[in-house]
Amino acid sequence: MNPKKLESLMIRDQPVVPPDSVIKTFAHLKGANIDFVLTQDKDGLSQGSFVIRKGDWSKFFLDTWFDPLYRSYNFQKADTHALVGCLGHSHVFCTYTNWPKEHIVQWHPTILSKLALVPQRSLNAYSKRELASPEGTYKDGDFVIRFTGCDGVGRSCEGEAEPFSKQWRTAFRQR
Repeated sequence: MNPKKLESLMIRDQPVVPPDSVIKTFAHLKGANIDFVLTQDKDGLSQGSFVIRKGDWSKFFLDTWFDPLYRSYNFQKADTHALVGCLGHSHVFCTYTNWPKEHIVQWHPTILSKLALVPQRSLNAYSKRELASPEGTYKDGDFVIRFTGCDGVGRSCEGEAEPFSKQWRTAFRQR
């Protein structure tokens, strides 16, 4: 959460839901104002690993994200779509097809103004290339590895984690 480090990593003016969402990260944010750091994978926002600064804003944000109103929508991708809903929680949908895109959806900056998207490998590298963003597959030296979907049919979380567990145990003994 070091402001200078955040500023070097922040992905600015990026659609929150790629490829063409009108809701974008702010281009002018400073690292010192960031309270919520998140990554994207090939499907969009990836809330499986994030950093949130402790404080009043984080209490507000978590209350909003886990509000029963958002939970009652039965979003297809539950937490992820609820998060997108929070980021654009002032949605105004129109049926007029001739309106410019910027009039279709409006959003409130309370949450978006505290959000920094960073490259996936910064804190959410995936063990499987096919699940990650183009540059989101784990490489030695990455901070966090995530075994997304390892509990699925034909996969084993323990088996996928074992090579990394061995590497961690070896490094830990060398200290």
